[in-house]
Amino acid sequence: MDCRVVVEAAVPVYDVQSADEAVRIAISKTGEMLNPDLNYVEISMGDRSCPHCGEVIEPAFVAADESLVALELEMTVFNVEREEHAARIARKEIGQRLENIPLEVLTVEEIEESDDEAGEVD
Repeated sequence: MDCRVVVEAAVPVYDVQSADEAVRIAISKTGEMLNPDLNYVEISMGDRSCPHCGEVIEPAFVAADESLVALELEMTVFNVEREEHAARIARKEIGQRLENIPLEVLTVEEIEESDDEAGEVD
């Protein structure tokens, strides 16, 4: 079974003036840490919302020229037995390269094989 795993990372960024600048720097910083070993990991801004009212909020919180940015890192894990196994593998692979950055597995979904991918011939 193959699975698509999305992991949330809380990336600290220093000496920034705005949330947009913090997000750009966090994506660049994370890409540098993952490449070249994990260049297949997709990096995007995290979707954040207020836990009380559900209002959408920015993925970066800036205070005193420092920021904490929520990023989503998405990767495919191949040949696993269970979704929990895929989550552990993704968290370990990403976590080894992103030292001192908190990670949380958000979603794990099984990738359905199409007939073409399975190599079946009619």
